[in-house]
Amino acid sequence: MQLEERDRRIIRLVHRHRFLRSRQIIALLGGSPQQILRRLQLLYHHGYLERPRAQLQYYEPGGSKSIAYGLGNKGGVLLKQEHGFAIDPHSWSEKNNIIGRVYLEHALLVSDVMTAIEMACRKHGGIRLLYEDQLALQQSFQWRVKISGGTKLGVVPDRVFALESPDANGTSQRAYFFLEADRGTMPVTRRTLSQTSFRRKLLAYEATWTQKIHQRHLGIHRFRVLTVTTSAARVKSLVEACSQLERGHGLFLFADKTTLSGDIFSPVWHTGIPGKVGSLLD
Repeated sequence: MQLEERDRRIIRLVHRHRFLRSRQIIALLGGSPQQILRRLQLLYHHGYLERPRAQLQYYEPGGSKSIAYGLGNKGGVLLKQEHGFAIDPHSWSEKNNIIGRVYLEHALLVSDVMTAIEMACRKHGGIRLLYEDQLALQQSFQWRVKISGGTKLGVVPDRVFALESPDANGTSQRAYFFLEADRGTMPVTRRTLSQTSFRRKLLAYEATWTQKIHQRHLGIHRFRVLTVTTSAARVKSLVEACSQLERGHGLFLFADKTTLSGDIFSPVWHTGIPGKVGSLLD
């Protein structure tokens, strides 16, 4: 197989997003869908990309035919050779094939959100999306906080990104976001904070803000937490839990995944105050 520049772009895209469906790759690349699908087949059969086994359950009669791809071993070798990525190129196929369906569905929801935001930025024209590797922040995207009562919680956003746009004076401004992709499988509240719950996530982000950990750890002045979930009913439950926080309600934005198909830069995001909506650009 003779690699083309388009093939290299596909490999870089899949690595950045961890997993992408074929329709997402087509949307991000543009051009002929048939040609891109042919190149995806070649990249898969030659070991540059993998098709996670966990998705086999999706492709029953009447199911979705948009295949998900992850990085293959040869793709990892290519990225290390050509770009110096600090990755173990020989472990990707194994990683892709041992993940379960729950993990894959969660990763694909993250990809759905990031792809929708990137396409919306292109359509808007005046907004630029910056991924983790383009942010050059001070530390890793995980940290620990202590909430009231002394409980220590770890914080690991599903993605960290920024939107860059000009203000009224034409000066470029960045808004930082921590993404949470919520598939509705985690309880909103639990009896104790030792058990996982979405309320525990909310408390951890609230503590991150009140203790200014984002400023000390990442070197950013301000952030918002963007949560995309599965249904309007789930959004209502999350907003209700958020409204019970002592402070920081304005940090949070919530929407169900159907919002991704519309104008995501319009005020369609529910805030942590019931009945109030906001925009990603506020």
